[in-house]
Amino acid sequence: MTIASPPIDGPSRPRFGILQVMQLSLLALLVFACARVVLPFASILAWSVILAVLLYPLHLWLAGRIGNTWSAWLIGIAGVVLAVAPMVLLTASLSSAISGLIADLQNHTLPLPPPPAGLAEVPVVGARMFEAWASAAVNLPATLAEHRSAVRSFTASLVAFAGKMATAELAFILSFVIGTILIAYGGSVTSFSRRLAQILTRSADQGSRLVALTVSTIRGVALGVVGVAAIQAALLGAGFFLIGLPGAILVTLVVFLLGIVQVPAVIVSLPVIAYVFLKEPLTPALIFGAWTFVAGLSDNFLKPLLLGRGLEVPMPVILIGVIGGMIADGLLGLFVGPVLLAVAYVLFMDWFRQQQVPPALVANNPPS
Repeated sequence: MTIASPPIDGPSRPRFGILQVMQLSLLALLVFACARVVLPFASILAWSVILAVLLYPLHLWLAGRIGNTWSAWLIGIAGVVLAVAPMVLLTASLSSAISGLIADLQNHTLPLPPPPAGLAEVPVVGARMFEAWASAAVNLPATLAEHRSAVRSFTASLVAFAGKMATAELAFILSFVIGTILIAYGGSVTSFSRRLAQILTRSADQGSRLVALTVSTIRGVALGVVGVAAIQAALLGAGFFLIGLPGAILVTLVVFLLGIVQVPAVIVSLPVIAYVFLKEPLTPALIFGAWTFVAGLSDNFLKPLLLGRGLEVPMPVILIGVIGGMIADGLLGLFVGPVLLAVAYVLFMDWFRQQQVPPALVANNPPS
């Protein structure tokens, strides 16, 4: 007696059993748990990678002379001394100044000089500003009492700003420490990144190309954004110091930070020029105004020369990534945004070149 086997309609398909479902569920749970642990440090890890990419050429140069370990140690110590220490001093100075300002506001002992005589001659708002300034200089406690709610909100914002500065300082120190560790193991990290990109793209050449593009984009943005901001701040700061501007260091720092976040420096330079014309003789004020105006516009011709230099991605794509990334994610997006757009641009252009127009469409639409 023959037992008939059930008919087979087509090739057998693998089915998910209970064991496979349990494995996938455990894997998803593990990924979720790891993400909850890592996400609070995502920005710190991103900054660590950016610092490692920027400092790795220096590490290679030093490693050939003093060895890999000593090179990493030297970069870490020098980074703390040259970058972290000034930021700690600046944070401490700002915190002390903010604390003193808050104490003076609460005790009504804030010294306020009389307004400059030329302020009243400023069109439209000059007379009102002169009158309000003179009234506050004569009787500051009454002015503070009249605007008590505004003073309270201002002091609260100053305290919050000081707290954010301290938190950012600690995050930067931790990022630099992790970045130094990545530099010490730069060869292994580079090999892992290339292998991961090759697996994701299923192409050895494409994976290596995308890793190289990411590295060059980060360095190009550092040169074209941070470098241009530093050059512009140095040019403007030289004029501020030579003219004897009060708080020249702080104003120069503000110009540098505004340049990094892509805010035009003329927002600061034009009020400074107006102040100098009110306080200084005509000839020095004219020379300072011309120098400051030209230096304030220097980023317009420096940025096209340096931003995205040596990249296969057009400069407008990098610039859109810088501005859009900064708007979306702040200072970190300044680097992440152009990297994402550059990788997307390269992948899209490669896909676009691989597409072929059907022969029938070419025959029906001959070139005129």
